[in-house]
Amino acid sequence: MSDGANRKVPTAAKSLPAVLAMALTLSACALKPAPDRDALIHEELPNMKLPAAWVETSTAGAVEDNWVATLGDQQLSAFVAEAITYNADLRIAAARVEEAAAGVKASGAQLYPSVNLLARTGGKVGGDGSGIGGVLVPASWEIDLWGRVRYGRRAAEDQYASAEADAAAAAQSVAALVAKSWFLAIEARQQRDLAVEMVTNARGTLRLAEDRKRIGPGSALEVDQADASLQALLDTARQLDLAMVQASRSLELLLGRYPAAEIEAPSAFAMLPATPAVGVPSELLERRPDIVAAQRRVGAAFNLVGQADAARLPRLSLTAGLSSITSETFVLQNRDNPQIGLGATLFGTLFDAGALEAQADARRAEQKQAAAAWAQTGLKAFGEVEGALATEATLRDREPLLIAAVQRNDDALALEKTRYRVGSSDMRNVLAQEMALYSSRSALLRVQADQHVNRVSLYVALGGGFGETPALIPPSVAEAGAAQ
Repeated sequence: MSDGANRKVPTAAKSLPAVLAMALTLSACALKPAPDRDALIHEELPNMKLPAAWVETSTAGAVEDNWVATLGDQQLSAFVAEAITYNADLRIAAARVEEAAAGVKASGAQLYPSVNLLARTGGKVGGDGSGIGGVLVPASWEIDLWGRVRYGRRAAEDQYASAEADAAAAAQSVAALVAKSWFLAIEARQQRDLAVEMVTNARGTLRLAEDRKRIGPGSALEVDQADASLQALLDTARQLDLAMVQASRSLELLLGRYPAAEIEAPSAFAMLPATPAVGVPSELLERRPDIVAAQRRVGAAFNLVGQADAARLPRLSLTAGLSSITSETFVLQNRDNPQIGLGATLFGTLFDAGALEAQADARRAEQKQAAAAWAQTGLKAFGEVEGALATEATLRDREPLLIAAVQRNDDALALEKTRYRVGSSDMRNVLAQEMALYSSRSALLRVQADQHVNRVSLYVALGGGFGETPALIPPSVAEAGAAQ
């Protein structure tokens, strides 16, 4: 290396810290903050007055964070954990989180200089016969004067956070579907068992009608009426067999299993606990993952607006290069080797027929859509909680009424059969009372199943968690997203 090179390299190196300091100062302008929850409530829900407590009667206290365990069904807890591990929809949601984490990393990389390497050989090995060889290391760094790159990175961070919240909401939804499918399978088993019991009773009624006909007071009409009722109940039992099999298959699909209808539901529900604490309405906007996801999408849209506005302003980039060039065929004019060069590039749009302005307007429209979607999600959530609480109270009130109706119908059927035996009633009254008993018992089973299903809906509407389950998002992905 020549003496000239020894003099030039330190000179460039001495100027580099000053350039870097200036660049960092220029790129330190603050970004505008995205609208927070209070601002969104004021702007997007101007007609809503948030109450201090739920309108429907509710229990005060914090929302429980392990609703699956509170249901007291160990088999259900195992099914939920299995679904979180193997459900295909959740694997899609997890992959979207990984994609968003990669987007955060890519957008953050733009804040740092990019350095490339170009090397080639000369002489006889060179393909063009020029004999020129050497190494070139160019570097460039965009000075984020107006926050274009930082707005983009912040938008990617919000998109990652929204993907995480969407994955959590998807996990909640799958857990709820598993629980509801399990409860419906139990009800299907109970309804089938009830139909089988009523078939047995109907056979007894048919024998009674045949005995009366044989003895004398009965008639062929009464036998036909009893047999017709039996056939209808047999048909009902067969339909409920199919419903029980289909409920088992639906649950198996949620678990990622082959739908072989191998899951056998128990004949009774676990005891349902008392109505859980439900917190206050204002907490819902921070707790439910779908609302959190919607708010982060508003943040992402806001930052994309900032990015689009900054894209209309000039860009300043610093460039640097380290080169060492040799030639075997001719003498180079400048023998100083290697060389370091520093420079700057200013790029601005003078005329684009309004394209950049239109892009910014489009981003603002997207922000309005995201904000309106947040409001829609929040209103839907409030409605789901109030609806679930109202349903909880109604089902709780209906159960003792139906229990009493079952008892009265059972007593009335016994009395009607006694009257029929002694000849003071006919078969039509007996069959009508049998159907009344069956209807009331079936309605009671339906209400008890609805209580369990609605309890799950209430937990999900409140945004409660569902306990310790296998991780939906790999820790490495979550850590990578958080680190960015």
